[in-house]
Amino acid sequence: MTRQQPTQEQLHQWDCRHVWHPFTQMAEYEPLVIQKAYGCTLVDLEGREYLDGVSSLWCNVHGHRHPAIDEAIRRQLDQVAHVTSLGLSNPTTIELAARLAEIAPSGLSHVFFSDDGATAVEVALKMAFQYWRQCERPRPEKTQYIALGNAYHGDTLGGVSVGGVERFHAMFRPLLFDVLRLPTPNPYRPPEGVSSEELLDHCLGRLETLLEERHEQIAAMVVEPLVQGAAGMIMHPPGYLRGIRELTREYNVLLIADEVAVGFGRTGRMFACEHEQVAPDLLCLAKGITGGYLPLAATLATDEIHRAFLGDYAEGKTFFHGHTYGGNPLGAAAALATLDIFEHERTLEAIQPKIARLGEHLARIARLPEVGDARQRGLIGAVELVRDKATREPFAWEAKRGIRVCRRALDHGVWIRPLGNVLVIMPPLCVSTSQLDRICEAVEEGIQATAS
Repeated sequence: MTRQQPTQEQLHQWDCRHVWHPFTQMAEYEPLVIQKAYGCTLVDLEGREYLDGVSSLWCNVHGHRHPAIDEAIRRQLDQVAHVTSLGLSNPTTIELAARLAEIAPSGLSHVFFSDDGATAVEVALKMAFQYWRQCERPRPEKTQYIALGNAYHGDTLGGVSVGGVERFHAMFRPLLFDVLRLPTPNPYRPPEGVSSEELLDHCLGRLETLLEERHEQIAAMVVEPLVQGAAGMIMHPPGYLRGIRELTREYNVLLIADEVAVGFGRTGRMFACEHEQVAPDLLCLAKGITGGYLPLAATLATDEIHRAFLGDYAEGKTFFHGHTYGGNPLGAAAALATLDIFEHERTLEAIQPKIARLGEHLARIARLPEVGDARQRGLIGAVELVRDKATREPFAWEAKRGIRVCRRALDHGVWIRPLGNVLVIMPPLCVSTSQLDRICEAVEEGIQATAS
């Protein structure tokens, strides 16, 4: 018996009744159901088209339905859809591990696969903790972590512990472990009494003081390199990442680089760490790793960290952590195709004119009365809306200022999603200049049309 296809009305009803959407107030949710997509375009149930201005939450890299990725998944499906990584392996997954080790910052030659960005960070936190108990010169007192204010590292309890977005995480504080928190190096909103010019020295000075006092208890520092995503696309001052790498190395503290959002070309290079020639001890990857097709994540570790987990089974040095779908061959096939496209289409070269074009748009948008700051790193753009441009007073969260602009942009066929009062422009890397123009013009018009 053939099951009858649901109507549009039924899908909308079921979406509201049965699907609990993340980071969404379901009492106010209005369904927008995407039925298909191609390139940078999303198509809803009624055939209306929208430009994907945020890469389906920052993960789509080469566009929807890229033929090379589609074909790679089909080929893999003809072989095997899933093989557990617990005691087994698969050629596609093995090849992906080797490719990641080849292109990653130097020294990161061991790849642990998981499912998403939060799990990649959770793996890194646990690896760092266990490393200090098993390394050549064990330091079991090293149990603490350093993280930044307004950091976001996923929604697992470990990720939330090192995270620092109050609105997301305050509810769960009784469940979390304590973290040593440093101020956010935010050039637009520096700490009180600190100018933007003094920000770099101030923040690195705070870190060095903390390391001097507590390095014997600190296992690792975790950071989103260059750009703090969920905090509102905060762009760190140049030299900050390099500075924390030098200080953590000096004080024998591991550095965990969370490149879940900024990896795979978003900043103009394959990895954000490359901009300041930084090689972390642990590197967390997800989102764009499969081109935005399938859930897959990876935590890359150095030889030194990996060695600390080797020994006889009876010694208990094994990393007793794993995920059912970690290293899934379908995801690995999509990831290999994604890396091939970077090479064959010379993606990193092709996006440079688009980065410049985005900068031109942001410079113009920055002049609007309700725009406090318009910032950019690579093909990541952010527009921060403020009530008062002179004092930088923000709009109240409850005013839904960013949401209103995004709803207006939707009327122009552009889908973007705000971070509070910050409008994020983060299209797939394959976006054309004309599509980029449409996205930025819709943002600009939305700000003007909803101005109070």
